[in-house]
Amino acid sequence: MKKVYLDYAATTQVDIKVFMAMKPYFLQKFGNPSEPHFLGQQARRVVEEVRFKIADFLGAGSDEVIFTGCATESINLAHKGLVESLNSESKVKPHIITSSVEHKAVLETCRHLKNSVKAEVTYLPVDEFGRVKAEDVLNAIRPDTCLVSIMYVNNEVGTIQPIKEIGAIIKKANKDRLNSGLSRIFFHTDATQAIGHLDCNVDYLGVDLLSLTGHKFYAPKGVGVLYVRNETPMQRQQDGGGQEFGIRAGTENVPYIAGLGKAFELLKKRKEVTSRIEILQKKLITGVLKIPNTRLVGHPKERVPHIASFIIEGAEGESVVLYLSDKGIIASSGSACTSGIAGPSHVLTAMGVAPELSHGSVRFSIGKDTKEEDIDYLLKVLPDVVTKLRRMAPR
Repeated sequence: MKKVYLDYAATTQVDIKVFMAMKPYFLQKFGNPSEPHFLGQQARRVVEEVRFKIADFLGAGSDEVIFTGCATESINLAHKGLVESLNSESKVKPHIITSSVEHKAVLETCRHLKNSVKAEVTYLPVDEFGRVKAEDVLNAIRPDTCLVSIMYVNNEVGTIQPIKEIGAIIKKANKDRLNSGLSRIFFHTDATQAIGHLDCNVDYLGVDLLSLTGHKFYAPKGVGVLYVRNETPMQRQQDGGGQEFGIRAGTENVPYIAGLGKAFELLKKRKEVTSRIEILQKKLITGVLKIPNTRLVGHPKERVPHIASFIIEGAEGESVVLYLSDKGIIASSGSACTSGIAGPSHVLTAMGVAPELSHGSVRFSIGKDTKEEDIDYLLKVLPDVVTKLRRMAPR
């Protein structure tokens, strides 16, 4: 049976070059990077080399790059670390601005802060394409606002948010606040789905905090990064030793960090790969939309090239995914982090999609190893699957 993987937004396979870069740090160079002996210093050397590579990629200082276990941990550390640090210095309840279509890691962390430090959270609406209006961010800013957190790319529908525009608004607001004696606002973005496709230079975006994870671009699961701009208050969430500049205690995962460094090296060819993925995405979208009563969700233009999400009326998304799986095609009916939760997608609900329609959502995501014949095979199989499920569906 032919196998076609179209769920790269959920996770990617480890690139063989990444795997080979990791191997020595499992078998020969296995020292603890906090130890002074030569094995420890071998490990420390690769950790710092990779830190410099990532800093260069982000346009940041190497002392602004913190290694974590995943993007979810990075988001938790960014939000809780910042807000709890500010809260310990101020008697004013912290105010957070985020969007209604964020990843659950952001939404649940905000919920935690509402309970733990009585933070007030403003959840901005989105338009029918899942996009936040930059002016809504401006209008939501209050004297007690301390954090704005807007994802760079939505993981379910692929819509790109106006991060640079929001960053410029926050920068101007901070200048005005300085003159008024108000504390500054810090800006965080979840760049998980943007790495490898969009400009993630932190000064270009105007962000103070940025989260990412390796397994979305051919590094292993279990390693992530939090960028923290210098002079951003941060209270560590994991107590122990003084690793990662005292912000994230715990022995660094050296083999995975080595793999992450190689994955960042391979991103240098991303323009060539992205161009090919864009062509495949256009073919995929054109072909799927030939199926009656099917529509693309997300912004038609402001979208990443690797994600294409659809609503297929009259066919349950989970059923489509299972039937495709029987044919060797791997896809998703939504975010991998929420697909086990019953109920309609919070992203599609925020976009104004009716619950009965959002249950028909299917997401295809393309990667560097996707071939044109893979898209051809999907477009050959999918219409029959949809027809069969529509016949089975109760009227």
